[in-house]
Amino acid sequence: MPAVPAATEAVLRVALPLPLPRLFDYRAPPAWRADQAAVGCRVRVPFGPRELIGVVAATGPADTDAPELREVLERLDPDPLLRGELFESLHWLARYCHAPLGEVFATALPAALRRGEPRPETRTWAWRLTEAGETARGAMRAGRPKRLADLLHAAARDEEALDDLLEGWRGVARTLAGRGLAERVAVPASQLAPAPQAGPEPNPEQAQAIAAIAAGSGFAPLLLDGVTGSGKTEVYLHAIADCLARGRQALVLVPEIGLTPQTLARFRARLGVPVHALHSGLNDGERARVWTAALRGEARVVVGTRSAVFTPLPEAGLIVVDEEHDGSYKQQDGIRYHARDFALVRARALQVPVVLGSATPSLESLHNAGGGRYAHLRLARRAGNARPPPVRVLDVRKRPLDNGLSRELLEAIDAALASGGQVLVFRNRRGYAPVLLCHDCGWSAQCRRCDAAMTVHGGGRRLQCHHCGHRQAAPPACPDCAGLALQPQGVGTERLEELLAQRFGERVPVLRIDRGSTRRRDALQKHFETLGDRPGVLVGTQMLAKGHDLAGLTLVAVVGIDEGLFSADFRAAEKLAQLLIQVAGRAGRAERPGEVLLQTHHPDHPLLQTLIQGGYHAFAAAELAQREEAGFPPFAHMALLRAEARHADPPMAFLQRARALLAEAAPPSSAVGQGLVLHGPLPAPMARRAGMYRAQLPLSALQRRDLHLALDRALPMIHALPEARRTRWSLDIDPVDLY
Repeated sequence: MPAVPAATEAVLRVALPLPLPRLFDYRAPPAWRADQAAVGCRVRVPFGPRELIGVVAATGPADTDAPELREVLERLDPDPLLRGELFESLHWLARYCHAPLGEVFATALPAALRRGEPRPETRTWAWRLTEAGETARGAMRAGRPKRLADLLHAAARDEEALDDLLEGWRGVARTLAGRGLAERVAVPASQLAPAPQAGPEPNPEQAQAIAAIAAGSGFAPLLLDGVTGSGKTEVYLHAIADCLARGRQALVLVPEIGLTPQTLARFRARLGVPVHALHSGLNDGERARVWTAALRGEARVVVGTRSAVFTPLPEAGLIVVDEEHDGSYKQQDGIRYHARDFALVRARALQVPVVLGSATPSLESLHNAGGGRYAHLRLARRAGNARPPPVRVLDVRKRPLDNGLSRELLEAIDAALASGGQVLVFRNRRGYAPVLLCHDCGWSAQCRRCDAAMTVHGGGRRLQCHHCGHRQAAPPACPDCAGLALQPQGVGTERLEELLAQRFGERVPVLRIDRGSTRRRDALQKHFETLGDRPGVLVGTQMLAKGHDLAGLTLVAVVGIDEGLFSADFRAAEKLAQLLIQVAGRAGRAERPGEVLLQTHHPDHPLLQTLIQGGYHAFAAAELAQREEAGFPPFAHMALLRAEARHADPPMAFLQRARALLAEAAPPSSAVGQGLVLHGPLPAPMARRAGMYRAQLPLSALQRRDLHLALDRALPMIHALPEARRTRWSLDIDPVDLY
């Protein structure tokens, strides 16, 4: 048996991807020492009967009272994988989220590296024709081999560029290589970068914003608050070009995968350097390759979605968060971090500027700008000759509707198409209809696992729960009364697509864009390519509200928003206002003027009137005043303790015990009900989901310190509760959804 280490012998303290708030001690193998050089390296260790991949978080003397330690099986990195600023920032994130460090490290690493695979090769690979290929090209018959040979004629093409230029090219390339006509070669990335293209001359507002970003030295948070179509991306491009000129790296976060191809194409054309993508649409190997290239300083510009905030930046110069208000930056399971907020933390640690851009900034960001914590850069007018579209409210009370659309709205769509324009019909509910109802007895199709109705899909042939994913065929007759009067009630994007295709499909393309129609890679971009510049109709959800630049769009029709006007969530008004402004901003972004039609049964609702008469900032000022009076964020700081189990009692019992512990842990200067406020425990707004009964305990404090101090004191005792082992529970700091 191995000897117990002496008290002076150093041991490795390893962070493992387990929901346990502690590190685990191991002995180093005889071949290497347990010193600081091991900190940040991945190791393979025994854990019970299993083997796990962890990260060495620290070293230290062994505890003389500790049981005999097991030995690390393998060191996977010759030098630290997590180091410097990123290593320290991840420690901060673990403390702030009150999350196990091992799970935070695992969240930050790409899946391939998390599994213990070696760091990938990061050389840029390209394809070129051989001399034989150049000779044979002219005699090739039309087809994919010929198209690929033409692309490779006279110059090598890197693999990322070929992905954009020719679908299915890899198999064709291997065939050409087998015939000696093409070859794969490693080349410096700089050789493949296109010459940068000149952009439009910045207008005075843009020039002022560009100068303000360039003037920042060290950490400088800047809120780029620009109306839709004001040219925020041009400001980003100039700021990134300045960053590159100084020999530094830039990280750009975007909220959706769908925005990435459009952003990448524009950035690659303008910057003259390879631009790397990092998002969940890539395979594990591709993500590990980009992450490692950034770690080595080879990737100079990285554009990615939420998880790209963990990209190593050893030579950082700039971080940009586009559409900073977007809810998709908040991780809703596992480690519940907010990418925008963590980007600010990293920028402070790296001492670089961070630009938060949006046409509808979050109330937190506006509050910080108003308090002088952020520089506030305004772009109040659209770029070029584009003008903001007028908004017209259609009051549909007591008016007949055809599948949710009024006659006046259909006439406006017809007129826009006849004039050669494109139309966006926005309905933020996918599927065919929200519910299947029996007209004879009133039965409706409910999910057996959730407190929610099943959404009708496939023209009424299929039912699907949008909360747990359960699917089933629609019944041929009512299960309660055996009647045949089953009718889809309400309107989703599929039903709107069907109606609009019947009316306009012979004249123009009618395309639906929602989660169901964009599952495949690059599906969104292909929809836009199908539409092109010709007249047509887009039917879509909030996917179309995020940053897409559709030059031919002249009419935006917003339908079915009334249910969003009345919600118990204190953030609902902010989210709806942002969504309406973003959708409306898609119209009239080029030379042709646009128009927005807002169809509603509540034309006098205060939110709509404030937005129409005063714009988003008038709404934000009024909403911030209400938040301050009510003691809601950003004037207070919140956390949400959630619990769920197969039966209803255990979550409530656990949260009752947790509440008592939190009340005892409240700082003396923050008595419960004054500085620290505990609400509940309460059933979740959807009390049963995916077969689990759910409850929650919201807590808030006027001072962030009081909230975190109470959690620091109470969480060790909460982990030890017997009730904690009978429930699945989690803690969400700064929640954005109370569900």
